[in-house]
Amino acid sequence: MQPAYLRIADDLRRQIVDGRLAPGDRIPGRRELADQHGVSDKIAMKAVQVLVSEGYVESRSGAGTYVRQRPAVRRLARSWYREARGRASSPFRADMEAQGRAGTWRSKSQSDTAPPGIAERLAIDEGDPVMRTHYVFLADGEPVMLSTSWEPLELTRGTPVMLPEEGPYAGAGVVARMRAIGQEIGMASEIITARSITAAEAAELDEPLGSIVMVIQRTYATEERPVETADIVVPVDRYELAYMIPVE
Repeated sequence: MQPAYLRIADDLRRQIVDGRLAPGDRIPGRRELADQHGVSDKIAMKAVQVLVSEGYVESRSGAGTYVRQRPAVRRLARSWYREARGRASSPFRADMEAQGRAGTWRSKSQSDTAPPGIAERLAIDEGDPVMRTHYVFLADGEPVMLSTSWEPLELTRGTPVMLPEEGPYAGAGVVARMRAIGQEIGMASEIITARSITAAEAAELDEPLGSIVMVIQRTYATEERPVETADIVVPVDRYELAYMIPVE
């Protein structure tokens, strides 16, 4: 049987999702919740703490607990036709421009070795050298999503695109960068999952612990081999994904 504090949290969460408790509404205090559900104050407080950790409510010192104002949901486009054109500019920047927003990012690249899962996605051996790049993407200065990419160094070492954000192709998309070294990308695959946010991701995205994020495992490949793979992390309370796929 589900613990009492989780049943109370589920009931309150359902009221928030359904709109019966709107942003800014005060939720019942712990004593009122305890009386309503026939539990102790301690159990009622534990239920509220679950919703605080998930970002549904916020506690105000001396004033109670209130439904948190949720940010407006915006759309992130995943455009295969745009990727296929191999534009010199980043697809993310183009997407933000289409929304009238300024798309920028921070990044840090370093050489690393491929862990087992990444090695499998890149069809290389575990421990093979890779270039690992971590990104924080911003729209009008607000963190939008995170991405960590891996590229086989056997492919890019000594080329102008070895460091994704330095050199003549800095800021270009993966398709354009790989084309510059003779690698013609013909396929991109994506696997989408969801999980709880990590503490590090919460700090970078300014999201509360307990938030849910979508994780897109994206891999680019030529006819011969995968050339780049990435984990893209998107907060579900801020963004929805829209896929635009050409039909031939």
